[in-house]
Amino acid sequence: MKERPDKSVDKAALDRRSFLSVALGTCAITPLAPLSLQLATSLAGSLTKEQRDSLTPSQVIDELQKGNQRFRTGKMAPRDYLAEKRSSAAGQYPAAVVLGCVDSRVPAEIIFDTGIGDTFIGRVAGNVVNDDMLGSMEFACAASGAKVVLVLGHTACGAVKGAIDDVVLGNLTGLLARIKPAIPATKFEGEKSSKNAAYVDAVAHTNVVLALAEIRRRSPVLEELEKKGTIKIAGAMYYLTTGVVEFLG
Repeated sequence: MKERPDKSVDKAALDRRSFLSVALGTCAITPLAPLSLQLATSLAGSLTKEQRDSLTPSQVIDELQKGNQRFRTGKMAPRDYLAEKRSSAAGQYPAAVVLGCVDSRVPAEIIFDTGIGDTFIGRVAGNVVNDDMLGSMEFACAASGAKVVLVLGHTACGAVKGAIDDVVLGNLTGLLARIKPAIPATKFEGEKSSKNAAYVDAVAHTNVVLALAEIRRRSPVLEELEKKGTIKIAGAMYYLTTGVVEFLG
C-alpha cells in the first residue's frame, strides 16, 4: 500500500440516566449560537449536548473528515481552549470515540481538528482491541451518547513491524500477539518484510479491518447499537507523509 496523495473529502433507561448522572455530571451549557453541526465552530466553548444529539453517525464522520481536511491544509479552526475547558468541566458530550495507536505522530485530536469535549480518545500500540478498550467504547456510546466508534490505524506502524518480526519483549509480546492475525490475513504481492513499507502498511490496514470485526463480535452492546443505527463502527488509516485520514469503505 503506497502513501495516498492529499485529496478533499466521505436494565433500562432509568439505570442509564442514574449512571450518567454519577459518571458525567449534569449541567446546563449555553448552546453555541447559532447551533451548528460542526465540531469546531466558534470560540464559545466545547460541544454541547444539543449539538451532539443533532448529529447522525454519518454526519459525525463527515465532520471528522472536514476536520482532517482543515488540518492537512493548515486551516485549523481557531480555538479558545480555556473556554472549552470551562464549558466542559461540569459535563461532556463527545460525538465519537477513537481507538488509535500510541504513536506520537498520530494525535487524533489534532489530525481531526477537534477540541476539548469533542471526542473520547483511547490509544494503545497497534490500536489493538482489548477488554478495557471495549468497556471504554461501551461507556462512550451506550452511556455517554457518542455516535461513532472509530479504529484509526496508520502507516509505518512500529507495533505492526514488531508483530511481523515476531519481537519478544516483556508485556509487549502479548500485545503484539493481538496484531499477528493480520499477517496471514493480508493478501500481498512482494517482499513480506518489516523493511517493506508497502507490506507494513497493508498489514496495518488489515489490522484495522480485523479490529472492527473483533469489536462487533466481542461487544453485543455496540453491535446492537450499530444495528439500530444509533452508532457507526468505522475504520480509517492515517498517512503520515500526507496527513490524510482515509476512511475504509
